[in-house]
Amino acid sequence: MTSASTQQQVREKYASAARAVAQAGTVASCCEPGLRCCDPITTGLYTDDQADAIPEKALRASLGCGNPTALIDLQPGQVVLDLGSGGGIDVLLSARRVGPTGKAWGLDMTDDMLALARENQRHAGVQNVEFLKGEIENIPLPDNSVDVIISNCVINLSADKDRVLREAFRVLRPGGRFAVSDVVTRGAVPEAVRSSMMLWVGCIAGALDEQDYRAKLAAAGFTGIEIEPTRTYSIEDARHFLTEAGIDVDSIAPQVEGKFVSAFIRATKPAQSCCGSDCCSGAKA
Repeated sequence: MTSASTQQQVREKYASAARAVAQAGTVASCCEPGLRCCDPITTGLYTDDQADAIPEKALRASLGCGNPTALIDLQPGQVVLDLGSGGGIDVLLSARRVGPTGKAWGLDMTDDMLALARENQRHAGVQNVEFLKGEIENIPLPDNSVDVIISNCVINLSADKDRVLREAFRVLRPGGRFAVSDVVTRGAVPEAVRSSMMLWVGCIAGALDEQDYRAKLAAAGFTGIEIEPTRTYSIEDARHFLTEAGIDVDSIAPQVEGKFVSAFIRATKPAQSCCGSDCCSGAKA
């Protein structure tokens, strides 16, 4: 699948989810009927206090697999960027934590999601937020302009993850932190099984193996790389979807169990970045 076709599929699915929330107030689903059941992945990620602090539509439009705001200690005055900000839940929560002297940016490529996020911002009454239209492969912000990058199960949807990570490195200030939730795989999985499972777990096949993720972060220039599993998906989570797809669930269970996980992924841009001709390649977009 080409990068353009992957991006278009993601755009269409998330636009549909945003319209469902905006028009009917229903819980969003990033997948069309019959593709996957999102509930085991996207529900129960935020505390009651967090849910009470934001508009209901922001919570309903959350399509992530984790809670990146729980990943990192944000400080007043910091600048935060959410890659693939969707309905804005993580942007709004981050904005409250960095306070009026800080700022939270949300980046999304889908007009419907941006409109929903801006509506949620108005309802929340949060001023230190700005939503940008753009692609996570081409972040429309200057070099060294962000303290913290967060994201909630969006990087796994990109067809050019190396580009995303290089761009994240570029816009982070020296010493800046990368703290995202994402889906990864652990260990070898047969390609046919992987394709079916990834359509369920991530809407679009594309999650990286844990070790590949580490390698790509390091190649982009990051250090202090940590991957902390937060939820391991069981075959039972996907049984309904896989059965509908005509797959013998019990026969593939031994090849799947324990190999698809949501994880917190953390890394740091070195405080002193070498930018000579033979190093710091990750800082170049």
